[in-house]
Amino acid sequence: MAEVHVREGESLESALKRFRREVKKSNIFSELKRKRHYEKPSERRQRKIRARQRRG
Repeated sequence: MAEVHVREGESLESALKRFRREVKKSNIFSELKRKRHYEKPSERRQRKIRARQRRG
């Protein structure tokens, strides 16, 4: 879980910017997209195989 505390004298915009950066770094949205629908084990294997092939 991404967590950002607003520092003393820090604007809300800069805290939001840090929060968005933290969320992107922790891959929360990609995991959320993946878990939105059930993925059969065979589909999960195929997705992982395709990802390995793309990486090379």
